[in-house]
Amino acid sequence: MSHSPTSVAPGAAGAAEGVPRSRVIIASLIGTSIEFYDFYIYATAAVSVFPLIFFHNAQNDDSTALLLSMATFGAAFVARPLGAILFGHLGDRVGRKATLIGALLTMGIATFLIGLLPTYFQIGLWAPAMLTILRFCQGLGLGGEWSGAALLATEYAKDGKRAQAAMWPQLGAPIGFLLANGLFLALVRAFGHDSTNPDLGGDFLTWVWRLPFLLSIVMVAVGLYVRVRLEETPVFQRAIDNDTRVKAPLGEVFRRNWWELILGTFVMYATYVLFYLMTTWILSYAIGKAEKGFLGVPYAEFLVLQLIGILFFAAFVPVSGWLADRFGRRPTLITVSVLMVVFGLSFGWWLAPENMGQGQGLNTASMVLFLAVGMALMGTTFGPMSAMLPELFPTHTRYTGSGIAYNVSSILGAALTPFIAAWLVENFSVAHVGYYLAAASLITVVALVLSPETRHTDLDTVTSARASRAAR
Repeated sequence: MSHSPTSVAPGAAGAAEGVPRSRVIIASLIGTSIEFYDFYIYATAAVSVFPLIFFHNAQNDDSTALLLSMATFGAAFVARPLGAILFGHLGDRVGRKATLIGALLTMGIATFLIGLLPTYFQIGLWAPAMLTILRFCQGLGLGGEWSGAALLATEYAKDGKRAQAAMWPQLGAPIGFLLANGLFLALVRAFGHDSTNPDLGGDFLTWVWRLPFLLSIVMVAVGLYVRVRLEETPVFQRAIDNDTRVKAPLGEVFRRNWWELILGTFVMYATYVLFYLMTTWILSYAIGKAEKGFLGVPYAEFLVLQLIGILFFAAFVPVSGWLADRFGRRPTLITVSVLMVVFGLSFGWWLAPENMGQGQGLNTASMVLFLAVGMALMGTTFGPMSAMLPELFPTHTRYTGSGIAYNVSSILGAALTPFIAAWLVENFSVAHVGYYLAAASLITVVALVLSPETRHTDLDTVTSARASRAAR
């Protein structure tokens, strides 16, 4: 069940050499870094800021306020498949370059406007309503960003080096996280914000929290400048020259590549579950009150530990690119998914309060090791995805197909994960959160076993796994 291995199409190398490699790398990396920065500053604020200033009616119930805030966080995941369809259509019809610019502006402007929003104390229920709308727009932008950046990298890459080339946009995730949370940490410490005893009238909750959102506009301007200077990818340019584009990429991908959509969605599933357990859920579990069974760690202290963990994420993304080109996408991803099963089964031993400690008694070394292991696995499973998912689809539906698979998986693996994990801790134990990760990883292993090996796929001639098998 694999595509016929062939060499890269004639002229591909020459076309790729027409644009400096450094420009392609910067354009794919800076865009995803900005997009993930925008996404993460919302995630951080959704845990530590928005429950206090946008959901005032729930202030007497911290858990309800947090759940309402996380519901707006989840709104973006509903929007992301819609963004994949919208920008995927444009990317497969108009071109990669123009569509990437549109995705960047959509998310960047929405993020900037969040920094200007009045709070519940100023306009009442209109505040969370507008927050949800802008969060939805963030999701639309990110839904179109990832697949475009992945295609930019893969469709310029040399034969045999696609996973190493495609790992550059994947580095945008840890870079965006470091920028967003590093800035929040600096502001929390500079203005003395205490998440365990917040001052609603203090500077941080009055105006300082807005700065990360407002500053994003500078990064968007830089990203816009870089992307305007790009040329169309050589693979898509040949599709234009050969007149192989289709009028309705969405209908085409569902008609001819529905199996690849299913495979791509579940290949990505465990990656999303792992990442949002290691970022969003673990933050809420760590800073939650000790008397309620959480770890009771101050927000600023735990964020430092998370930032250390993210370094392992960034370090293992390029490692995974080399592994995926050297040994293949499937062997690399199956191996790391099995390791994720083992990691999930260790949650109870690792994270139970009686083992990890609480508050000032937290076993810091054990928590750093837990975060490092989880993030190393995350980098290894996330890195090859920007090569494997685009390689499943033909050029005329590649933007749409890879984007839908990636973003539908985000609903299953990311939007639901913080809620499911919080419910499991409340009703069972933290060990059951690990069982959830182990089950998700097994589902991904099954999808990988059923998937084709795409390392040698010719991006110009790929059709579908079923078509290749019928031809053989």
